[in-house]
Amino acid sequence: MGFLRVILFSILLSLTFCSSSEGYNFIIGGKNGWSLHPSENYSNWANRLRFQVNDTLTFRYKKETDSVVVVAKNDYEKCNAAKPIQKMDGGDSVFKFDRSGPFYFITGNKSNCEHGQKLIIVVLAVRNISPPTPSVPVPTPAPGNIVPVPSPENTVPVPSPENIVPVPSPENIVPTPSPSSEGPAVSPAPVIPGPAVSPVPETFGPAANAPGIAPTPSPFGPGDAPADINLTPAPGPSKSFAQTISPATLVTAVLGVIVAAFITFA
Repeated sequence: MGFLRVILFSILLSLTFCSSSEGYNFIIGGKNGWSLHPSENYSNWANRLRFQVNDTLTFRYKKETDSVVVVAKNDYEKCNAAKPIQKMDGGDSVFKFDRSGPFYFITGNKSNCEHGQKLIIVVLAVRNISPPTPSVPVPTPAPGNIVPVPSPENTVPVPSPENIVPVPSPENIVPTPSPSSEGPAVSPAPVIPGPAVSPVPETFGPAANAPGIAPTPSPFGPGDAPADINLTPAPGPSKSFAQTISPATLVTAVLGVIVAAFITFA
């Protein structure tokens, strides 16, 4: 809306300048021209019109008997044509206003001037039209006042799934035995010597299959054992009987054998 007003104002301003530069042309005296008996009184005609700079006046008269003389105010009142500012005697003269203010015109015939063939025209002053004030543009913020938006480089990186340290689940946590769960230390029981028993030697050869009992065939062929079966190694041979007998028991047994033999042979 403001832009449209500026355009319209510019058009009116240009039309005003064009009209003022070209001006209007006024014919003095109407159809009778510049004469002693105009169609309208010169003073009345001049008072009802407005004259501006660059307007023109056209004087039509008989050049053999008349003329147009531009004079000062004093000469105008006295009808003195001896000191003309400008004189026109071509019969069809045009005068252009080049300034504002009063202009005084008289005829070169003094008798006709004294009888009213003279004219005063006041040209209006030129109005100084100031150009339209441009609208104040909205100030844009200076670069220093702009709050910087954090760039991707400054943002805190979100850890990717590969870098996350897995938290051990309760199933995989090896329980640490607490001191309270440990039972009291069991002291070894005292060895009570019993009757002498002759040691029975143990043989650790391979166990023979019971007669008449065929071994049960395995349901899996060689190399077909399922992977999910835990193959637990067979327990090794137990410690020998001699390893489990303490030295005191062994001495007691030997002494018992000697005593029994002595009684038998006695």
